[in-house]
Amino acid sequence: MATSVQFKLTHSLQKVLPHYTAADFEACPPLTGLIGETLSFQIAYFGQSDDCNNDYYFKVALESSIAPYASIRRVELVPSAYSAHATFDEHYLTTTPGMLPDLLVPYVNDEAIRAVPSQWRALWIDIKLTKQLVDRLDTNLLVSVSCESLEQEQEQLASFELPIQVLPYSFPEQTIIHTEWFHVDCLANYYNIDVFSEEHWRIIDSFMASANKHGVNMLLTPVFTPPLDTAIGGERLTVQLVDVIEENNQYYFNFEKLERWIDLCNRNNITYIEISHLFTQWGAKHAPKIMATVEGNEKQLFGWFTEATGVEYTAFLHQFIPALKTKLKELGVLEQTWFHISDEPNVNQKESYQAAKRIVEPLLTGCNIVDALSSFEFYQEGIVDNPVVAIDHIQPFIDAQVEQLWAYYCTSQCLDVSNRFMSMPSYRNRIIGVQLYLYDIKGFLHWGFNFYNNQFSLKAINPYQVTDAGEAFPSGDAFLVYPAPDGTANESIRGVVFQEALYDLRALQLLEGLVGREEVIALIHEDVAETITFSSYPHSSEYLFSLRQKVNKRIEVLRSNV
Repeated sequence: MATSVQFKLTHSLQKVLPHYTAADFEACPPLTGLIGETLSFQIAYFGQSDDCNNDYYFKVALESSIAPYASIRRVELVPSAYSAHATFDEHYLTTTPGMLPDLLVPYVNDEAIRAVPSQWRALWIDIKLTKQLVDRLDTNLLVSVSCESLEQEQEQLASFELPIQVLPYSFPEQTIIHTEWFHVDCLANYYNIDVFSEEHWRIIDSFMASANKHGVNMLLTPVFTPPLDTAIGGERLTVQLVDVIEENNQYYFNFEKLERWIDLCNRNNITYIEISHLFTQWGAKHAPKIMATVEGNEKQLFGWFTEATGVEYTAFLHQFIPALKTKLKELGVLEQTWFHISDEPNVNQKESYQAAKRIVEPLLTGCNIVDALSSFEFYQEGIVDNPVVAIDHIQPFIDAQVEQLWAYYCTSQCLDVSNRFMSMPSYRNRIIGVQLYLYDIKGFLHWGFNFYNNQFSLKAINPYQVTDAGEAFPSGDAFLVYPAPDGTANESIRGVVFQEALYDLRALQLLEGLVGREEVIALIHEDVAETITFSSYPHSSEYLFSLRQKVNKRIEVLRSNV
């Protein structure tokens, strides 16, 4: 019987696919970062045995003075039944169904890890850079791997030494507004708990903390059940933060749950409040589902049966919006609050969108209004003043020098542009940070932080088993985190890499403050054949690591000379 385990040290942008060979791995470069950054890399391992009944286990230990600042997680495979749309480009890792590395689960100290025969798997290692690390003389992280088998004595199988440099400078504060739509109904469904029960609030708090760790500083706030990803005529579980009482055509509002929500946002460093859409998705033709107490009984006041511009809903909004603004002002967050009319209207829905907007625009004078769209006509004709633009349609907006421009991507952005499908290489996820910097994007929106429903929310799904919203969207589009058994959020590779993109953005902004924007743009394009756009960029991990090394080096030299 012969048993062996191979080990490879690789970087955070390498997705370790089970069928890889040793030649497929890219080496991990020395890691440098700024105070507040988390650096990540991986230890890949492959079990090979000629005995199908043999199990081979090993343990991993981190050594050196920076080891207390490091943590280990296992990279788990998850199923991807729908890995790509029928239309795709050549820059995917795979377009076929299979098992893909994505889920990160905690590694318990001294835990024995089984090397799965004939498959490459990986461990994910994070190092959180703090001020305490700056003066450490020993800046190399040592990783040792030892055998753990009943049949063999413990022996060292492999060891790696990775240089870590902590620059004694902190990031500037994150300036980009970043929202990943937060779906509280999905948390209630998955954990089988009552909406806004104490357990629900505990889990919401935990997931808010996870969102902020991912760089989220704006949170979708369900004053009423968000009319998003819902089949026409269907409905999602009611999650309504504002209690409504109707008496003789007058409406009264209780904001206690909204106050608690905003308090949690403040505690989790969520700066901006994003009010759920005031009209239904894809055209603003109906009112969202709104429940109320009428003569002591709960009743649905509005929904798919309600015309968006009808007399009843218009009268309701004229009472609700002023009351909401008053409460938000009282809580000190009105200026940091953003409102939506309707999500993703197209050119055939201009009239219905405009009609809905005319109802609420006078009520929202001086407030921030923003909506996701793809059509330049909406902006050109003044229908939307603050567009959130799909990145595969953003160039006309850039050419027109639209101020305060926001960007988003979702399932439709599957050709050429950045995205974070599981089937895409991680550099395609991380490049967005450079692009957001180059085009001075003020906000970034994504629709799925934790969407655990199938398409149109016809039923809830288990995200550990269904990663594609019921074969509707490429795996990874619908959520960034997985619900852990204890009510916390397990992260994904995609979420960590997107956070790395935001680190890149902030490092570029720090350098800009030292040398000016033109010099930073020139550095970004150094040795790049074409101007980087949202659809044209270097397709390699090496470019991103090289750029950060150059940026960090320039920061180090300039700041040390001050």
